[in-house]
Amino acid sequence: MRANDICPRLKGEMKNMYIVRNALRNIARSKGRNVLVGIIVLVIAISSCVALSIRQAASKVESQSLNNLKITGQISVNRESLFQNTQNAASSGSTSSSEDIRSKLSSLQGPTLDQLETYASAPSVSSFYYTISSTVNANNSSFEPVDTSSSQNSSNSSASASTENRQNARAGKETSENIPGGMGTQGNFSLTAYSSESAMTNFQDNSSSITDGSMIDLTAADNTCLISDELASLNNLSIGDTITITNPNNDGETYTLTITGIYNNSNTGSTNTMMQFSTSSDPANLIIISTGTINNIVDQSTSVAKTSTNQDTGVTSTTALRTKTSGTYVFNDVSAYESFQNEVKNMGLSDDYSVSSTDLNNYEQSLVPLKNLSKFAGIFLLIVLLVGGVVLIVLNIFNIHERKYEVGVLTAIGMKKSKVALQFVTELFTVTLVSIIIGTAVGAAVSLPVTNSLLASQVASQQTQSSRIEQNFGRGKQQMGNGQTGTSVNAAGGMASASGFGQTGKTVTNYISSVQSATDLTVVMQVLGIGVLLTLISSLVAVIFILRYEPLKILTNRT
Repeated sequence: MRANDICPRLKGEMKNMYIVRNALRNIARSKGRNVLVGIIVLVIAISSCVALSIRQAASKVESQSLNNLKITGQISVNRESLFQNTQNAASSGSTSSSEDIRSKLSSLQGPTLDQLETYASAPSVSSFYYTISSTVNANNSSFEPVDTSSSQNSSNSSASASTENRQNARAGKETSENIPGGMGTQGNFSLTAYSSESAMTNFQDNSSSITDGSMIDLTAADNTCLISDELASLNNLSIGDTITITNPNNDGETYTLTITGIYNNSNTGSTNTMMQFSTSSDPANLIIISTGTINNIVDQSTSVAKTSTNQDTGVTSTTALRTKTSGTYVFNDVSAYESFQNEVKNMGLSDDYSVSSTDLNNYEQSLVPLKNLSKFAGIFLLIVLLVGGVVLIVLNIFNIHERKYEVGVLTAIGMKKSKVALQFVTELFTVTLVSIIIGTAVGAAVSLPVTNSLLASQVASQQTQSSRIEQNFGRGKQQMGNGQTGTSVNAAGGMASASGFGQTGKTVTNYISSVQSATDLTVVMQVLGIGVLLTLISSLVAVIFILRYEPLKILTNRT
């Protein structure tokens, strides 16, 4: 290698070393300005780290919760679609069409058990269970339903009215507890049969348990039953005693059940009574029987039923005991549930029905505070970056303006403008890098407590909002009839949402109120990337100004 080749290289390396040394000296000389820049970058780094950590934690929790979620689905009447069709027909002036839809809405029932079992054969279904529910009355006054509403009311007149209503119901009169309609007359007791122990969700999650006696055979047609401890205590009933129930559509149609077990339901005390149309809505009045027993009862009721046709409407009614079958499909993951929605359509499911998942609905609801916090963090991050970036650019412009004579001198002695610009970039990058490292460390340390504190505030705000809505309406979020209540307060594992006989319940959402981790390597790399990006953007301003400067003009115009 020739000496002539070595000298330019050495000169280039010396210039580079000069740039670095001069940049470090300028940092030391301009302590005030660089401290200000460092503080601004530090605030940006801490804020960015916390905001990104919140969003990362929200994403992780959402993914992990979804992976651990047991997903179930139900097929029910698509009432929303029917109502929409009714409104569309009414707005178009098609009176006859509207009447047809209204008639269909009142008469349309859920899928039959055979249909539900057919859809259970879909490849995406992991398992299937169902409930068969009805309402019944007591045969005589010695067997009384638990009446929570009257027990909570100290007024003697209210209690007397409640008693009168029950008596009228037994007599077949129409009262607030005796609602006629497409499902027949409403009884005072809920009667539910479960296809398997999996269907008894309250027993599965330990909300209910057998306190005396034993569990019934869920398939045997042996006329045995389980009753709640509240119902047993009210009527002085014990294991081995019998109760006689009647068809609310036909008082002369009676059935005798033998009590083999008494259960406790911890959810009975939290049932909302303000929207109860019947004492059958109270979980304490749930009578659990086997599928074999309820099928025998229905068969007997059908065999002695009387039918009549309304001459005006043409609607045929029957005194047969009405039942509601509700099926639940279990899926391994969300993709299986989504596949099921398409599979049942291909299997012939009518558009009058829809597939829904209470689990997914509750899951989405539980994430509301976390998603709100994540959205807020995203907006906050954007504001911090915009404001911080503008401040850094302004400070850099002032810095270049104050030191333009230095730029003129360096370029006048032969240093390229690109080298001069590199010096300013090196200064800014050195300051910002140190601040970013410190800010990331601080942000990582405080991100978890800050995230959980803000999340707790979001949860409290969401609960306050829900409570305010409940107070405004005098109830919680209520739905009736179609098996999509999404309630966590159920009558021994599903009656409130499965029966469809005016059952109500209060929605209790378990919001995600804390996270276990926030900052990870991804967040750290994102913060470092943000710091480098802000440095490059603000440095670009310096480069533009330096490239525009004319050395001789700068030196000539110096005052």
